Amino acid sequence: MRRIVGGVFQSLDGVMQAPGGPTEDPTGGFALGGWSTSFWDEAMGEAMGGLFSQPYDLLLGRKTYEIFAAHWPYATEGPDKEIAEQFNRIAKYVVTSSTDPLAWNNSHIVGGDVTARVAELKAGDGPDLLIQGSTTLYPQLFAAGLIDRLFVMTFPVVLGGGKRLFGPGTPSFALRLVDQKVSTTGVTIATYEPAGPVPIGSFQLAEPSAAEVARQERMRIEG
Repeated sequence: MRRIVGGVFQSLDGVMQAPGGPTEDPTGGFALGGWSTSFWDEAMGEAMGGLFSQPYDLLLGRKTYEIFAAHWPYATEGPDKEIAEQFNRIAKYVVTSSTDPLAWNNSHIVGGDVTARVAELKAGDGPDLLIQGSTTLYPQLFAAGLIDRLFVMTFPVVLGGGKRLFGPGTPSFALRLVDQKVSTTGVTIATYEPAGPVPIGSFQLAEPSAAEVARQERMRIEG
């Protein structure tokens, strides 16, 4: 069985949209594309190198696939050459309702019932499936319990709006921190694995005061 690993760049307020450049994804009027580019340092490069050091295939939403397909086949020189060679060679599984052919080498449509099809991919033989971008995939894959690990780089910026990792439809669940470090530029680099239901406790008094009882009743009425 394969693992599904989410590779996430997000702002402090959880926005993932267009980290790589102003024209990457301006949908919804998003005007802050390129917000991640000023923070990269050696520690982040090493962490990304570790993420890509083991065999993997890509699992992408259609829009992220189109962004990648317009960039990586042409990034054959310079510092991105090694990653470009990997991306161009490996399998790309693309979640889409479109039947239009995928021109990028070794790309495969994942259509129909998304969670069922991704579960089939996960149950098969092969390397890990690595999600990049693709915010629309996360809520349904979290809900189906299909994501095994999250590699999250959280940048010290607040964007105020945009596409988020934990979007509408995301279920509640706990996470276990398995690795963490901080870059010289203030980016937190953390790896998490699902840890079951959210644990619930209480710091309240065993016997609530009259003021607390009244407060709770007021909240119930006010909604």
